[in-house]
Order: sequence, then structure tokens, then C-alpha cells
Amino acid sequence: MRLPSAPRADELQARLTRATGCRPALKNLRLWAEPVGLPSGDPGALRRRAAESRRALAPGGPGLRAVLLAYDDGPADLVLVAHRAVLGREGLARLASALTAPDVAPPAVGEPPAAREARTATRRLPAWGLGDPGLAGAHAAVALNVKARASDEDLLAAVPLVLARYEEGERPGTGVVREEEKEEEYGGPPDFPDGERPSVGTVLTRARPGQVYEPCAAPLFPLTLWWERGEDGTVCGECRFDEDAVASEIAVRFALQVLRTAERLGSRSPGTRGADGAATAAGAAGMTAEEAAEVLAAGAAPAPAGHTPVTIHAAFEAVAAAQPEAVAYSGPDGTLGYAELDRRAEHRARALHRLGAGPGTLVGVCLERGADPVTVMLAVLKSGAAYVPMDVRHPRERLRDTAEDSGVTVVVAGAAGFPAPDGTRVTSPEELDRMGDGCPADDGTGSGRRAAPEDPAYVIFTSGSTGRPKGVVVPHRNVSALLAATRHDMRLGPGDVWTWFHSGAFDFSVWEIWGCLLTGGRLVGVPYWVSREAGEFRELLAAERVTVLSQTPSAFAQLIEADRGAAGDLAVRLVVLGGEPLDVRVLKDWFDRHPPAHCRVVNMFGITETTVHVTARTVTAREMVRRSRSVGKALPGWSVSVRDAEGRPVPFGAAGEIWVGGAGVALHYLGRPGLTAERFVEDPFGGGRMYRSGDRGRLHPDGGLDHLGRMDNQVQLRGFRIELDEIRARLLEHPAVRAAGVVMAAGPDGDPAGARLDAYVVLGAPASPSGIRGRLGRTLPDYMVPSTVTVVEELPLTVNGKVDTARLPPPSLRTADDGTAEAAAPGGEGPAHVILNIWRRVLGTAVTADDDFFELGGNSLLAVRISAAMRDAGLPSVGLREFYLNPTVRGLEAAMTAR
Repeated sequence: MRLPSAPRADELQARLTRATGCRPALKNLRLWAEPVGLPSGDPGALRRRAAESRRALAPGGPGLRAVLLAYDDGPADLVLVAHRAVLGREGLARLASALTAPDVAPPAVGEPPAAREARTATRRLPAWGLGDPGLAGAHAAVALNVKARASDEDLLAAVPLVLARYEEGERPGTGVVREEEKEEEYGGPPDFPDGERPSVGTVLTRARPGQVYEPCAAPLFPLTLWWERGEDGTVCGECRFDEDAVASEIAVRFALQVLRTAERLGSRSPGTRGADGAATAAGAAGMTAEEAAEVLAAGAAPAPAGHTPVTIHAAFEAVAAAQPEAVAYSGPDGTLGYAELDRRAEHRARALHRLGAGPGTLVGVCLERGADPVTVMLAVLKSGAAYVPMDVRHPRERLRDTAEDSGVTVVVAGAAGFPAPDGTRVTSPEELDRMGDGCPADDGTGSGRRAAPEDPAYVIFTSGSTGRPKGVVVPHRNVSALLAATRHDMRLGPGDVWTWFHSGAFDFSVWEIWGCLLTGGRLVGVPYWVSREAGEFRELLAAERVTVLSQTPSAFAQLIEADRGAAGDLAVRLVVLGGEPLDVRVLKDWFDRHPPAHCRVVNMFGITETTVHVTARTVTAREMVRRSRSVGKALPGWSVSVRDAEGRPVPFGAAGEIWVGGAGVALHYLGRPGLTAERFVEDPFGGGRMYRSGDRGRLHPDGGLDHLGRMDNQVQLRGFRIELDEIRARLLEHPAVRAAGVVMAAGPDGDPAGARLDAYVVLGAPASPSGIRGRLGRTLPDYMVPSTVTVVEELPLTVNGKVDTARLPPPSLRTADDGTAEAAAPGGEGPAHVILNIWRRVLGTAVTADDDFFELGGNSLLAVRISAAMRDAGLPSVGLREFYLNPTVRGLEAAMTAR
């Protein structure tokens, strides 16, 4: 309260004692009289008054503070600060009057608060707030510097409307403090719905002449919107927020959206404000065109200057011409220089042309990792066709389905017996070499003359929800754009050594093969079993002096364990992680041995339909401390945005579906026009052709993207994107299965290494879980075969008719219910007894000597852990090959004894 002149401090103290002395805790309350040493209108004096008004009360104190600030030019400010349990706004005003006018009766004073405030019980951190966890306990205030005309009712109604845009699918709870409606002398906690822990609350006050009112020192809610109505009826606002809960930019945007929404509500006719006007009113909560444009611009990165799209083979030929003698490929099957690799590919391209390969055709490639598949894929591209990579370890039925669905007329396979459909020619690299010997060198198949950058380069099949995989058609230009977007930032060049670690049927291999060969590096072929043995793979990295390593987080976790105690240094300078979400905490041990200054780790988000990678973020110690879920900003030439179900951009921080646009968007799904139209769409906001990813995310104001998992029934398991509905469809093909459901379960204590797929079936005829699982293994790759099959009488359903996963029984992790004998573990302290204890500890379940490791939920990550534990126990080291060949404790012991 502004006083025209400073009263005597002793008189104010006496009045304060009379007004508050009825409460023992306030009996000796002191008035603090302080000369400011500045004129009352000086900015420094105003700052001093604001600081005193907002200074929090001492914990455990009397809950009331009285300060007199005297200014050099005569006036003074009386500052009263109270806990709400002691005095509300009306009580403060009456106390101020009682101190300055002796004839005013003092207010009733409430009990002082407990030392620990009740505020923490109502506090809910909003995920969309993008606060900094490192700022716990800190709070801030930002004035909005706007005046608006809106009623209190519209201001309150606007909050849940706006909040619904940030908390889609949740019932938003909001708190309210109406200072003017409190008739009692002291307040109490803010009002909010029973059982709610609001993240946002509203405080409504009215300005009074001669008084400056502060509703709180610390925010009453994680985000507190304070609206003060002036004498002219307009409202001005301020947002106060906990900095660990809400970032300043988000707080201000949210508050302005509430204010704008309230104004829109006020401008509507009374007929739209009734009980049936909720949908109409909800439309008022959308962003302005300017805000939407700002959000879309934040997620878009301009393409690199001067980039011209080229075909993959033309880019390779340019590298080969520049460094013909440099080593392009090395592996157990030999070494190839760039010129020799180019020559072999030209030779095989002529043979493929004789077999009908050319523009508009597809050629299957089903070969073990090595020099042959590299030259064959390059030869396919030189012929003008596109290649369809297939994994030699996929079941025969799946290989046949892929060949049939893609319509390939030729498949290049290394082993006899490829299950080709009728009309498909199967050949081998050796046969291509013989055929190429009889082809003239000038038949027009070489030097990129038979393909253009916009033509298809490859088709990779991914899991499909209908039960059959879907082929993604990707053009040459996308790959050249990917390299243009990453080459400079990652310093990719001829001095690098890359590993080819992943299956050619997994799009990470596109990045590994062409990322290396189109930048002049040396590609090291990693044999399949070495890729599954982390220790051997680590040895290969050291021996080959690999500098660029691409891994899924699951595979990299195995390598970190193998690296922990290994001798010899590594030359790895860049690790690219992708294919699945990254838990940044797993990187601690890696950074302890390979500091970020020497080895850069980049977390990338990407999808087959958007050409391997979309975003990139370098992981630092800060991300590890914050347990960041950020996958970084869009690559140059790409764009990311987060949209609602209608395709509209959502505000910064709000969760929604990730849409991807720009240079990486694939052409279409092969032979699936309906699905193509559903997922590849034209952006109504002018962003061009976009891909609706089905992934959930949230965008930061700086353009950084957090990946929040899937919106549909797709999961990511050890780098593979799996449609659970595809597995369910295959289960239903079994004649005895009437109903089926599949879920992904985390490992013991949430350990991602122990994640597995569990299937549940309702039978209409006798069938064993092992028989059902074995049948799946004939059509699905091993990573899609559920670890368990559990028979249930019925599948519990939600009200929406979906499987209620929370009500499913624990999976049958044992095979004894199939009628197999439960062999007890050999007694004593022999190797089998030690192995059994290790398996039980790592797998987190009961184990017998004849239980199958993989049917108990085992996988390659857990096998590495078991192998390390066996070494620590003094047992011989066991590789993954031995687990596959001897997947029981009894079999493993026999194999160790036979060495």
C-alpha cells in the first residue's frame, strides 16, 4: 500500500502488535522499517518494492511479514506478505487499513502454516512443459504485457480448452483461486477438483487504487496464470511457473493462447455457449496461423546449398574415378578396390540386362554379407532396375512371399533352393559373371544412363499390420540427399572405415553401405556370427581400425559390455545410433573409456519410409543427466512436425503424431495404393508431400524432437519395427487358434535387454504352444517369433474391444506344460548347477536343465550377459553360436565338456 508520507515506525509497530497479538505465534511480530535511499518513482525503488513483495516467507516462521519502505522524497510503501492460511487478500487489506487508520478493526488471523507446505501434494509436472529437471525448487514470473477484454468465466473456460490441446486423451484438471469471492479473513489451499493434481491453475484478482497486490511468492500450481482486472474492465496477465516443470517459452505461449481463446469465447453468440456448444467452443482453442507457421518452421531444416540429386551408381562412379586404387571393401571373402568393384558391377549389370533387368523392374538380392551383395546391388542399379534385399536367414515362406509380393523377375541368391514363385528366375553371382563375359561392353547398361535420380533404387519390406510385409519404394535422390545432409557435419570422407553390420533387408544397411562407398571410405564386411558375438565384433573393430560405427542401441549395449574389460584401443570416432529408442544412461561406461571429445555419439531417429534417418542429436553428459528422450533436429532438407488427429500442428511441447517431410520421403508402398494414400499425404499447410509416421513425439521451440514411442500396435524390439498385428494374423492362420493377442513385455525390473514378445491364444482344438510357436517360425523371422505362447480360455477385452493387456495372466515361460519332462538340475556344485543359477538370475524366472533358453525369453543381449557371468564364475566362455546350437543348460554343459 502506497502511503503519502512515512509514518513513525514505533506507532506502526504498536498497531501491528495490537492487531496480531491474539495469536501466540504472532505476539512478537516485528515491523521492519527500511530506508530505501531513492525517490519513490525511481526504477530502483520500484524494483526494491517488487522484490520485497515477492520474497518468500521463512519456512516455519509466523506466516506474516510487515515491512515499511521509506523513500527520500517522503512517500513510503507498506508491504504485507502472508501465508494464505494466515490471511487472504481481504485480510491483508484490512490489516493494512488497521495499521494506517486506527479506527479500522483488525482482521481475524488464521493459524500459521506447518513447516512443510501442502502445495507439493497437489503438484503435477506437465510433460508438455519442457521444464529443466535441474532447476527443481526454482520458479519465475513473466508479465504478458497485453490488455484484453474477457470475462472471468471465459478466462476459466479457456484453460481446459487449451490444455486439451496439450494433454490429448487426458482429462485436464485445473485449479482456481478467486481472490475477490473469499469472504473469510484467511484463505487456505487453492480450489481444485477432488482427486486431481492440477498442472495449471488460474488466479483472478481486481486492481484497487493505492494497492499493488501479489497473489503468490511461489507459483500456486506448476503453471499459474494470474489475471488482474483493471478499473476499466480489461485484464492484464502474468504467468508464474516452476522452472523444473515449465519452460519460459512454453509458459508464455500457453498463457497467450488462453487469453486469446477467452476473447474468442466472449465474441461468440450466447447460443454457442450452451451445454451442446462444447465442440464449437473447442475450435476456439486452436493456434493462430502465425503460431502454426512458427511451429512448422521450427521443425524444418533447409537443404544443403548447391546439392544436385544424382543416382547412387553415378555418385559411386565419381568416387571410383577419383580414387580408383583405394580399398572400397574388405572382409573374410577378400578385398576390392573402387575401380575393381566398379568393373565387376558393370560386368554383372550387363548380365542382369540380358535377364530383363532395366527401368521399372525389380531384382531380388538374397546373399550373405560380403563383396558379392555389394557388387550385385550396384549392378542392379547400373542396369536401371531397383534391388529388393532379402535376408538369407528369413524363413522360406517369408522369402517366397517377399519375392511374390514384389514381383521380381530375377533373384540373385548364393545358395541353391531359393523358394522362388513361378516365373521368377534364380541366378547366382557366379552365373552373372559367366553371362557377363558374353555381353558387349557398349550395350548401354553402364555409366548411369539407364536410371534417373527420381527412379526407384531399392524396395525394403517392413512388418505389416495385415499379416503380410509391405514394400517401401525409395528413389535414388533420397540417398544422395541423405549423404548431402550428413557428410559435412559428420566429416565423412576417404579416411573413414565403416562396418557393414546389419542385414541388407534392414534399412540401416543402406546408410552403412552407401554412406561409406559414396564418401570414399572402406567398408568392412562383418560376418553374421561375428555381428552376434560382441567380443569378436569388438576385436574386429580394433583390428580393422574402424572409425564409423552404426548400431542399434540394443546391439551397442552388448558392445559396451564387451568393451568394458577389453585390451587394446579403438579408433572409433563416430557412433551412429538408430532403429529404436535410446536410453542415454547406457552410454556412461562407453564415455568413461571413450570420452565425447574423442568419440562422438549421435542419436538419430528414422524410418524406412523416410530413408533411414530423419533427425540427429549429439549425446552429451547433459543429455545423460537429464535422461533426455530427444532425437534432435531435422536433417538439412528434412522436416518434422507434430500433428493432431486432423493433421493440424500442435503447440510446442504438446504430444502428437510425428509427420516427416522433405527430401527423404519415399515414393509409395509397392502395390498398396490404399495404404499409400493413408500414410503418404499432401500437407494442408503447404509443406509438400508428407509421411505420417505413426510415432508419437513432441517438438521443442528450437526444433528439437522428443520421441515418445508408437501410437498404434507397432513396437520396436532390438532395432526391428514390428507390427504386432502381423504376428497375430499369422497366429490366426493356425487351424486350432480361435483368437490371439500379442504383447511386448519388458525384462525383469524394466531391463530393455530382457524385452520379449508374448503371445496369448484361445484354442478351438488341441494344440501345443511349442507346435504353434514352431509353425510361426516357418513364416516369421526369428525376431518376430514370440518367446512364449500361453493358452487362455478367453482374451480379456477393454470397453473398446481391444485386448486388455493389464488383465492378461503371466506368460507361460516354461515348456513343461507341453508334456515335456521337467528334468531336475543335477545336484552338487558342478557346472550345470552354476549355469542354472546364472540363467535364473539373468532371465528372472525358474529354469530347469532342459528348458530352452529362447523359449524362456532369452535373446542375444541376455546371452552376452550370461556368457560374461559364466566367465566371472570361472567357467569357459560361451558364444552365441553355442547358445543357438545348445539352448538348454544340459546341452550347454555337454558342449563345454566335449571341448
